Amino acid sequence: MMGRILLFVAAVALGSTSGAAQEALAPYTVAGETIPQSLTGKPGDPASGRAIVVKRENTCLLCHSGPFPEQRFQGDLSPNLKGTGARWSEGELRLRLVDASRLNPATIMPSYYRVDGLTRVAPAYQGKPVLTAEQIEDVVAYLMTLKD
Repeated sequence: MMGRILLFVAAVALGSTSGAAQEALAPYTVAGETIPQSLTGKPGDPASGRAIVVKRENTCLLCHSGPFPEQRFQGDLSPNLKGTGARWSEGELRLRLVDASRLNPATIMPSYYRVDGLTRVAPAYQGKPVLTAEQIEDVVAYLMTLKD
């Protein structure tokens, strides 16, 4: 059963690039367990970030739950997003979104801003990140508002 869930998460996440235009990935530096600098050089928009998190095609709520009373179905495979901004810094959240496998090679969380080293990617989605750099920053900005 867990294998089917993981395959579904990967298939949905890798197939949900409709919001991500083909782009060259912004360069970034990993420092310890963070990507300390914004991928865009500016802060993200929390309202846009919330919209990305709750949009089913982006798969966040397939695994996570959180302060989303309007969302009928929320996941329980991964940490609740409530209090995320109090638990992690912007840089820590950014790395988790960009490539959580750097922190935990066995994670089921998709790499939302990585294109290399992935397997089983449909040809139409090869070379494209799931989220754009701007979308990553928007999600980080939103998650930082979740303090309790």
